[in-house]
Amino acid sequence: MSNEPISLDTALASFDALWSPRIVTTVNDYDVRVAKVAGEHLWHVHEDTDEFFLVLSGELLISLREADGERTVRLPRGSVFTVPRGTEHKPQAPAGASILMLEPTGTSTVGDRHDEVPAHVDATTGHRLDR
Repeated sequence: MSNEPISLDTALASFDALWSPRIVTTVNDYDVRVAKVAGEHLWHVHEDTDEFFLVLSGELLISLREADGERTVRLPRGSVFTVPRGTEHKPQAPAGASILMLEPTGTSTVGDRHDEVPAHVDATTGHRLDR
C-alpha cells in the first residue's frame, strides 16, 4: 500500500495487457484493481464474494445468468455495478474500456468455476502495479 496519492490515469498508462488487472492499493483485506478490457472475458462465478465494477472510461457490458434467465447490464463511463456472489457472469467491452474492481485479496479473475480460459484472458489474482 502506498502512502502517496495514486493517479488512476498513470496506473492505467503503465501497462497495455488486456484483461490483466493491476492492484493499485489495498483496503483492509480487499484489492483495488484497475484493468484495460476489450472484447469478451468468459463466463465465470465467484462463489463466496461479490464483484464490484466501476467504469473509468468506455462502456462495459456484463451478461448475467440468473434464476429467471439471462440479461445484460450496460455500464457507461462513471457507472458502478456489483455482481452478487454465486452469479454466473461474463464481462465484455466491444469498443474497449478501463475499469476499477474491488475484490477480496487473492480473488481469481476467472472465479471459482469458469469456461475454458481463452488466451487473451489473464487467469490471475492481480499483478502489483509497477510504480
